Amino acid sequence: MKAIVFDQHGPIDVLDYREIEEPPLRPGEVRVAVRACSLNYHDVFTRQGMPGIKVPLPGIPGCDCAGVLAEVADDVAGWHIGDRVLVDPVRYEDGKLWMIGDTLWGAYAEYVVVTAEQLISLPEDVSFDDAACLPVAYGTAHRMMLTRGGVTADDSVLILGASGGVGTSALLLAKMSGASVIAAAGTDEKCEQLLALGADETINYTTTDFVKYCRENTGSLFGGGGYDVVVNFTGGDTWAKSLKCVKLGGRVLTCGATAGFDPPTDLRFIWTAEMDIRGSNGWQRSDLNQLLHLTKTEEFSPVIDSRVALKDGISAHRALEERKFFGKILINADAPI
Repeated sequence: MKAIVFDQHGPIDVLDYREIEEPPLRPGEVRVAVRACSLNYHDVFTRQGMPGIKVPLPGIPGCDCAGVLAEVADDVAGWHIGDRVLVDPVRYEDGKLWMIGDTLWGAYAEYVVVTAEQLISLPEDVSFDDAACLPVAYGTAHRMMLTRGGVTADDSVLILGASGGVGTSALLLAKMSGASVIAAAGTDEKCEQLLALGADETINYTTTDFVKYCRENTGSLFGGGGYDVVVNFTGGDTWAKSLKCVKLGGRVLTCGATAGFDPPTDLRFIWTAEMDIRGSNGWQRSDLNQLLHLTKTEEFSPVIDSRVALKDGISAHRALEERKFFGKILINADAPI
């Protein structure tokens, strides 16, 4: 099969588009002909190498995919060649968590092998492209915003890093819940796109201090200022600042640390504001099922930046790493079944 492969960890130059032998099926497994793979920043971390996570080499990135069953192991019941499927990237085996595009070969490829338990039936009226956007970014955002975060129409929500996959989905889910959303991004163009997507206000954090913006527009902490919810999944040098934007009794939601996992913090604001900090780790199947239902009923529509063919997937990965996108980037393939 054709795939985008890396033989060692390193910069983007380690990626290579080439032929590689398809892995055989083991009992309980199926082979999916990938029709759409959505990119996540996790793909960059996998390529670079992550402390404590052993990625098999050669490796293939790509956590999210939807496609058509091309082969089914003899012991698999209820699934047939030609079935349309969405893949849940995570599986549990021998007491361990495994994930395609991470500890298993991923979907920057014509085919990906997964267990039958990872399959979710894909309705005809949900496209492969939309479905492939759902698990990592949107599933994570759904769990963070609704399952764990409990965002409602009564909330004002500040979203930092709002222009990527998790950020745009967090915005959409907050607006779907009726909340007021203040979305922060790094360029005026992205801020305009966020307004078009439904944000009530935007902040260009490269030209505007978002803490100062919060104080000027909402007031002091003991004067009722701040936001009910602050979403920060970047960490890094925004973490301590974001604590200053939380209303008395408000909450901070986090599901990652793309800009650094050990930032300085400021405990004074945590106790003074009596805030809750709620972590959210990935998604559960119930989150994906709900998102698939919302997509099917057109209550929710993934934000897609661009689509490229598999052979051009390295350039898409570069755009991902350089953050030159708004929403989700997709790789499409059309291998036979």
